[in-house]
Amino acid sequence: MAESADRPGDADALPSLEDRRSFLGALLGLGSVFVGGLLSVPLIRFALFPLLRRTTEVKSSPVGELNEFSSLAEPVLKTIQIEQVDGWRKTISEKAVYVTKDSQGRLRVLSSICPHLGCTVPWNKEKNEFICPCHGATFAPDGSRVSGPSRRGMDTLETSVQDGQLQVRFQYFRQLVSDKEVIG
Repeated sequence: MAESADRPGDADALPSLEDRRSFLGALLGLGSVFVGGLLSVPLIRFALFPLLRRTTEVKSSPVGELNEFSSLAEPVLKTIQIEQVDGWRKTISEKAVYVTKDSQGRLRVLSSICPHLGCTVPWNKEKNEFICPCHGATFAPDGSRVSGPSRRGMDTLETSVQDGQLQVRFQYFRQLVSDKEVIG
């Protein structure tokens, strides 16, 4: 055995075998880093999505002709259609809103969603107020809070007038808080 280690050809064969092994090890390590990087891309996109996403612009929806609301004595329930875009999917849904007047006689559009827990609040003509069927919160005809567990009045929506049409931008608001905070 000692004789085989002294041969001149065997000494040259060992470094080339080690060179091949180190090259294959480096290639395996580089390949592992590359595959790991590829597999981490979806995780990074998932983590960064809320920061990078683009929300769709909230568009105005027609509520009705302006002259339709000139002799308004009590809140009127209107149904509007809103367009929502979720990724590549576009949906059109209907939402209920109330058109009413404030103390100065200006038109206001109220969301029919209770600011307490999100129930739909109907207008009670006999009692001349909005009454939430879920927890008994009551609101005045202009949407201001009268009583109940709600911490604020009914949410007003942004309005505009275009070509004699009353337009409204429907939005969702955070519930269970005192201040009106837009969430979508």
